[in-house]
Amino acid sequence: MDKSAQEALAQIEEKGYALPYAADKRQLFKIGVSFDGEARKLAEWEVADS
Repeated sequence: MDKSAQEALAQIEEKGYALPYAADKRQLFKIGVSFDGEARKLAEWEVADS
């Protein structure tokens, strides 16, 4: 929350959240989402495919 979508994508990479799906032959999308705590809504999102 209150960080950028790019930071969310970096967290996906750092923590290896996508690794359990690496053997799946389907296309995998990593979606980084930023929530604005003050406005209480989605601030931005970014998609990265693997």
